[in-house]
Amino acid sequence: MTVLTSTYRLQFRGDVTFDRATELVPYLKDLGISHVYASPIFAAKKGSTHGYDVTDANEIDPVLGGRAGFDAFCTALQHAKLGLILDIVPNHMAASVENPWWRDVLQRGPGSAYASHFDIDWRRKLTLPLLGRSFEESLAAADFHLRYEPTDGSIYLVYFDDLLPLSIESAERLTADIGTDAERLRAFSNDAAAMRELLAEQHWQLLYWKDAAENLSYRRFFEVAGLVGMRVEDARVFNDTHRLIIELVRAGQVQGLRVDHIDGLADPKSYLEHLRQAIGPDIFIVVEKILAGGETLPADWPVSGTTGYEFIVAMADLFVNEEGLRKLDAAYRSVSAEDADFAAGLRKAKLLMVERNFAGEMRRLTRLACLIFPDFDAGEISLALRELLVAFPVYRTYGYRGAASSNDAAVIESACENARSRLPAIDVLNALGRLLKGEVSAAQALEFRARFQQLSGPIMAKAVEDTLFYRYNRLIGLNEVGGEPHVPPGSVAGFHQFMTDRFRRQPRGLSATSTHDTKRGEDARARLYSLTQDPDAWIAGAERWRSMSSPFRSSLADGLAPEPNVEWMLYQALAGVWPQEMEVADRNALQERFCAYVLKAIREAKLRTDWMNENPTYERAVQAFAAALFSEDNREFIRDFDRILRPFMEFGFRNSLSQLLIKLTAPGIPDIYQGTESLDFSLVDPDNRRPVDHLWADTRVAHSLASDAASLKRHILCKVLSYRNQHPLLFLEGKYVPLETSGPRASNLVAFARVHEREIAVTIVPRLVRMPSSDFWQDTAVVMPREFKGPLYDLLTDRPVSADNLLAAQLFADHPVALFVGDR
Repeated sequence: MTVLTSTYRLQFRGDVTFDRATELVPYLKDLGISHVYASPIFAAKKGSTHGYDVTDANEIDPVLGGRAGFDAFCTALQHAKLGLILDIVPNHMAASVENPWWRDVLQRGPGSAYASHFDIDWRRKLTLPLLGRSFEESLAAADFHLRYEPTDGSIYLVYFDDLLPLSIESAERLTADIGTDAERLRAFSNDAAAMRELLAEQHWQLLYWKDAAENLSYRRFFEVAGLVGMRVEDARVFNDTHRLIIELVRAGQVQGLRVDHIDGLADPKSYLEHLRQAIGPDIFIVVEKILAGGETLPADWPVSGTTGYEFIVAMADLFVNEEGLRKLDAAYRSVSAEDADFAAGLRKAKLLMVERNFAGEMRRLTRLACLIFPDFDAGEISLALRELLVAFPVYRTYGYRGAASSNDAAVIESACENARSRLPAIDVLNALGRLLKGEVSAAQALEFRARFQQLSGPIMAKAVEDTLFYRYNRLIGLNEVGGEPHVPPGSVAGFHQFMTDRFRRQPRGLSATSTHDTKRGEDARARLYSLTQDPDAWIAGAERWRSMSSPFRSSLADGLAPEPNVEWMLYQALAGVWPQEMEVADRNALQERFCAYVLKAIREAKLRTDWMNENPTYERAVQAFAAALFSEDNREFIRDFDRILRPFMEFGFRNSLSQLLIKLTAPGIPDIYQGTESLDFSLVDPDNRRPVDHLWADTRVAHSLASDAASLKRHILCKVLSYRNQHPLLFLEGKYVPLETSGPRASNLVAFARVHEREIAVTIVPRLVRMPSSDFWQDTAVVMPREFKGPLYDLLTDRPVSADNLLAAQLFADHPVALFVGDR
C-alpha cells in the first residue's frame, strides 16, 4: 500500500476529466506527490463547476468519464504507485429534479421512500424558492406552463428553466381529465384559476427566492437553497448515500476520504465512527473543520486531522511584522474608524445573519424551545437565542445524546456568560445553556441540540468569512478561512508552540496553504504579509493613489463609490495579483478577473449592495473605478503602484519559499493545490478554480528570486517531496524540535528539526527580511544541539555542510531557504 506522504488536489470538472487526469499521472509522479486528492466525482447537477451539488451519490459522473473512465484513472495511479483520496459530501445533495430522490419526494411528498433522507420539516409543504417574484405575480403573468414528457410519461410544471414533476395523484387526474396533448395542456396553463387549484394540490409550494431565509422548510447548506441537508445520522440514509464510496474503498481504488463540511451533520462523531467501521482502520480520513483560536479537534474522532486551514493561519505568526501591523492599523483607523473595530463589526455581522439570513432557522429553534420550556415567553426565548448565537466563540459544539463533554460545556458556559450582559433577564438563557449541555430531558431536546449546533456553524462562517472579512480590511492577507485577523501575530515562539501541539494532536492532518475555498492564492497572501515589513511606504503610497484615482471615483446619492474602506481594500487586492511584468501582462484578462472579484467582495460585505438586494448603480461605479486602475488614462497610478510594489514582490517571494519549505517539512501531510507548484496569485473562488496548465515544467535550478521564483519554488517542491518519499517515517513520525538561533539577526531566523531514530532533517528559513546586504546576517547562526553533530548535506544544493553552529550568511549563499538532512 502506498504510504501517504503528500497530496495534490485536482479540481475535476471543466477540462479536468478522468482522461485528462490519467494523462497527468506521469507529471504528478514526477512532481513527487504520493496521493491525488480529488474533488467530488459523483454525479452532480448539469453544468456543475465544483461537484458539491451531488445528484446521485452512487454514480460516478458520466461528464467526467463515468465508471469506466474512473477505473482507467485508478489503474494508471496504481501503475505509478500513487494513491487516491476522494472528497465526499455527506451533508447535502442537490435540491434538483436531476436528483432522482428529490424528484420522487416532489411527486410523492411525505409518502416518498426518500422523504426522511432529506432534512425536511414535513409539518408543512415542501417549499421551493425558485420564483423571481411573488407567486401571485408569477401566476398573473402566466409564468407557469404544463408539459408532458414522453420519456418518462410524466407531466411537469415548467417555470422558465425549472421543470417540476406534479404529484402522482394530480398528474393522474389531469391526464384523465384533459390527456397529454400539448394544446390542451397549454390551454389549461393559461387558466389562472385552474393552475392555482392544481398547484395547491402539490406536495410542494413555490416561493419568491428572497423569501427562502424566512420560509424554507428544509435545512440547506449555509444559505444555498439549491443544496438540501441530508439525515446521515439515520443508518438507512448513511447506507444509501455511501454505498459506492464504501465499494470503491473496499475494492482498493481509494485509500483516503476527505469529509466535506463535517460541522453540518447532526452527530459528527457517530457519523465518523460509522464511516470508520465501514471502511476499516487503515483508510486515511480528514475532515473539513475550521478551528477557532485555541480550539482543538475532538480527540475521540477516528480521523487523522483536518484539511489544514489552521496551518494557513499559523503562517501569519512568522511573516507578519507586529510593529508594521500596528502602523497599518493606525492608518486604517484614520481611513475608516468604524470598520476598524473588529469586535463591533463581528457583532453586526452575526446579528445580520441571525435576524435576516437565517431568520427561518431561528424561528424553528424558538418554536422548539417554546415546546421544551412552555412557561417562558416566546419573545424572551428568541432574544436569548439571538444573543447566545452571537456570543458563540467557536463554530459549534458536538453534544447529541448524553451530557456535553467538558470542552463543550466550557464553550457553552462562556457563550452564556458573554450573552448575559445584553439580556434583561437571564433565566431563559440559563435554561438554554442547560439544554445545550444535555441537562434537560424533553421530547424535543435532542432535535433542539442538533439544530442549534447545525445553525451556529453557518452563522459563524457566513458572518465572519463571507461578511466581516469583506468589511474589515486592515490587512486582507490575514482575512483567511479560520483566521483571526484582529489578533496580533504570535511570533516565532507562537509558531513553535503551534507545531509542537500539531505534532502531538494531528501529525497526519493536511498542511494546506491554498485550497478551493481560500480567499486568495498562497503567493498573493505571502506578498500581502510583506506590507507589514515596510508599512510607511505602503501607507504613503495609498495616500497618493487615492489622489491620483480621484477622477474615477463617483459621488452617488448614498456616498462616494468606492468609499474609503473599499478603496483601501482594492489597493491591497490589486497588490496581491499584480504581475511581475505589467507591460507584457494580459491586462484585459487581469482586469476582468479583478473586476469580478470586486463585485463579489462588495456584495459579500452586504453594506451598500448585497446578493439579496443588489444596488446596480453602486456596483457599476465601484467596478468602473476598479477597471480604471488598469487604464491607459491612469498611467501615473500604474507607474507609481508598480514602483512601490517592487520591494514587496521581493519580500513576498521570500515569504512564499519559506512558507513552502515549512509546509513540506513541518508536522502534517503537505497538500499541494493544483497549479501551486508554480506561483499562485489567485483571487477568491471562482478565480482560484480556473483551468491550470499542469504541463508547466521548467525544472531549471534557479537562484534569482525576482526572475526565477516559480522555477525555484518547483525545484524545492520536487526535491523535498522526493526525499519525503524516501524517508517517510522521518516526517510522519519524527519528533518536532525547535532550534535556538543566536546573533544580532536571531529573530529573523526560523529553525526546527525533525528527528526519527538516527535520521534528521533541519529546516531553516528567513522571516521579515528586507533586502539583505552581504553583511546583513553578520554572526547570526542556528545553534545545533550536541546530539545533532553527524554529517549533513544541503538537500537543495547537494553540498555537504558542517553540523556545527550554522551561520546564516553561509546557509543562504545559494538559496533563500535551507534544508539539511543526514544521520545523527
